[in-house]
Amino acid sequence: MIIFMNILENKYYQEESVFKPENLLREAKRQKGLPECKVPAICLLDPDGDILEYLLRTGKAKLNKCWACYHTKLYFFEQDGMELGIIGCVVGSSFAVLIAEQLFVSGCELLISVTSSGIIKKVPDVFNYILIKEAVRDEGTSYHYLPAGHVSGINKELLISLEKTLLKKSAHVLIGKSWTTDAPYRETPAAIENMKSADVNVVEMEAAALYAFAEAKNKKVICFAHITNSMAQNELDFEKGLENGSIASLQLIHLTAKSLLEEATVIA
Repeated sequence: MIIFMNILENKYYQEESVFKPENLLREAKRQKGLPECKVPAICLLDPDGDILEYLLRTGKAKLNKCWACYHTKLYFFEQDGMELGIIGCVVGSSFAVLIAEQLFVSGCELLISVTSSGIIKKVPDVFNYILIKEAVRDEGTSYHYLPAGHVSGINKELLISLEKTLLKKSAHVLIGKSWTTDAPYRETPAAIENMKSADVNVVEMEAAALYAFAEAKNKKVICFAHITNSMAQNELDFEKGLENGSIASLQLIHLTAKSLLEEATVIA
């Protein structure tokens, strides 16, 4: 007899997982002989890898030896006296949340993701970044953290703080809505039209899952979408600016962290 199981069934949201990130990292540290120390309190996910590549090429980033992950390397750098951690090429919902889980048990207190995104609903040219307020859950990872029908969005207190500070200081950031997909080559015309009708600005691959994780685990996560392409429908697409957008993204990241620190929202 063949039994068909719905992907949304058997999630048991109130139960703790048997497999815990802290246990994995404990064993990884033992195997690798790593010291007991913490990663920076503010960490970045750089799915495209351009920011990290720029920092390494210019000698601004160094390897962090406190990070015990099997799959990635964590680097740290200083910007205007602030230490930040960064991991490159963390693409897709499941990978992003796997890394987020491990970062927060390793000492991270605020996680910022800056991912490239495709245009769904055109915004004025003055805006280069979308502060993702809400993300359409068209992937699988978020459903392991929040039930179907639950909105995946930024923490309300974080949003209020950013509206008071960051958005007043940066003219290039717009609050908007994204579509998080785990199948980027299935962005069909009909699907795109549906997202336009839902007032979605951009499409990306991580935000819905990161926000669902953040709500379920009571963690601070901020997702930005760098508006970089029209899904290769035009020539000269995917141009991100100076140093592949790294300098502008680093300025945004620093301004975000500084704004929250001024509001006393993040780091105790």
